[in-house]
Amino acid sequence: MSLAIESNPLIDRLPPHLKQFIKPQNYEDYTPIDQAVWRYVMRKNISSLSKVAHNSYLKGLEKTGISIDAIPSMYGMNRILKEIGWAAVAVDGFIPPNAFMEFQAYNILVIASDIRQLENIEYTPAPDIIHEAAGHAPIIANPDYAEYLRRFGKIGCKAISSKRDYEIYEAVRLLSILKEAHNTSLEEILKAEEHVKALQNQKENPSEMALIRNLHWWTVEYGLIGTTEDPKIYGAGLLSSIGESEWCMTDAVTKLPYSPETAYQEFDITKPQPQLFVTPDFAYLCQVLEEFADTMALRKGGHRGLAKLIESENLGTIELSTGLQISGVFTRMIKNEDNEVIYFETSGPTALSFREKELIGHGIDAHPDGFRSPLGKLKGINLAIENMSPRDLKAYNFYDGEYIEFEFESGITVAGTNITGMRNIQGELILIQFIECTVKYKDEFLFRPEWGTFELAVGKEIVAAFSGPADDYSFDLVIHKPSSETEKRQYSAQQLELHDLYKSVRNSREGKNTKFSLEAVFDILREAHSNDWLLPLEIYELVHDRDFEFASKIKDHLEEIKLNRKEIKHLIESGLSIIANENATA
Repeated sequence: MSLAIESNPLIDRLPPHLKQFIKPQNYEDYTPIDQAVWRYVMRKNISSLSKVAHNSYLKGLEKTGISIDAIPSMYGMNRILKEIGWAAVAVDGFIPPNAFMEFQAYNILVIASDIRQLENIEYTPAPDIIHEAAGHAPIIANPDYAEYLRRFGKIGCKAISSKRDYEIYEAVRLLSILKEAHNTSLEEILKAEEHVKALQNQKENPSEMALIRNLHWWTVEYGLIGTTEDPKIYGAGLLSSIGESEWCMTDAVTKLPYSPETAYQEFDITKPQPQLFVTPDFAYLCQVLEEFADTMALRKGGHRGLAKLIESENLGTIELSTGLQISGVFTRMIKNEDNEVIYFETSGPTALSFREKELIGHGIDAHPDGFRSPLGKLKGINLAIENMSPRDLKAYNFYDGEYIEFEFESGITVAGTNITGMRNIQGELILIQFIECTVKYKDEFLFRPEWGTFELAVGKEIVAAFSGPADDYSFDLVIHKPSSETEKRQYSAQQLELHDLYKSVRNSREGKNTKFSLEAVFDILREAHSNDWLLPLEIYELVHDRDFEFASKIKDHLEEIKLNRKEIKHLIESGLSIIANENATA
């Protein structure tokens, strides 16, 4: 049965478009081999990361209550994370980058609840519970780092993506699924890898999302802290990779000072990283993040911000100088010779908001076919409508029920009957409605009377542009259907037998009744599962200090495996070393 997630106020207040990604953990789907993989990685981490990880990692493991011996349940994690102001939810593999970061803005740790196969025990490109729970969770117990993660999420979820970003996301998601799926052919994996590389090698100016994703990779996932001469690990990708966490500390990996320019350093998810970046402390991470945010359309607005939204072909928002926010799919803008936006259009459902709250009567039902409006100052008086005093409005005939004609500095003309207006909390006009209205620019009609009511967005300029809607509840965003889905694993009779053997050894360690004795397990293992290396290690751990003859047989068997499978020789040796060290300190 599935383990329910304990109620947590942070999860309860998530908007529906984020809740759609949450799935049950299905704890019963973890096999005894999965539990053994978790235990091996965690014991290896405790052994090696104590020397190379930031000191908050081991403290965080203790604080978040993550067990070394068993895969954590979401129920237990939420109960403990609640005490440090965070929560955790299970999801299905990779989710869209904006959504992933928005979860962080709500202090929610996203955990892909699947676990890597034994064959990928050192590293997997797929997000899994080892990476998320054993990598991310312990570090967020550090308040300075937790604040960086939250602020990163708040800024990152507003970054504007390109069409290529969405293609890369889907391609990487598919690759991660194929690599972790049982019985995937090498040909399928190579084809998926080539597709990812082809997309990554396409030359185009990086989007905001591509740049901030780079910052996320080189900090949250692969970050080092301290000095370039003596760095420590805090990035979850390194903390959860028992191979790369050791290799990254060698001279084979270049250590560079972290800076805002790191945003332009791309990465390849399919291979170990040739260089890593070192921040002096967590506070500096926030400084770099703020410097980057100052370059984003979120804070710059203007024609460049609107152009990014148009190029993305996805839902986005612009905010005008009056605070009026227009959310929709932007399709057109007109600029003047000074590159100022003098007109914009959306197509399809559009909503108007103020301070992230939809204006009454201006949801997508009121604007199902798009929205358009000129911007700027009025000609002849060098004044924006938003800056007009009541006397100015009266002088220029901005009266309800009155016919009016006026021209913007840009040359756009508006002529129609003013029927009503809407003001912001400062008393400034933010919206004016006209009937029988004509809007014209040069020889083009931007609006005709027969098109219905024209609503003029009052504002002289665009001060912000960002991804997604201003009000999360304006649009039905519960529509995510990934192009690829993780597969529920199916097992052969031989694999199920191996699961029983692992279960028997686990029960023996925990003092429970076992289906097979350790000797019987080992005999079946040698006969029917001679390539398996992790279970012999687990048996050896239980008998090495009390049955010398049996332990010697197991060790001889492990030596044979090392000869036949040189690619996992170091894993066996690491396991034996951990057992020896634990015995020496017992």
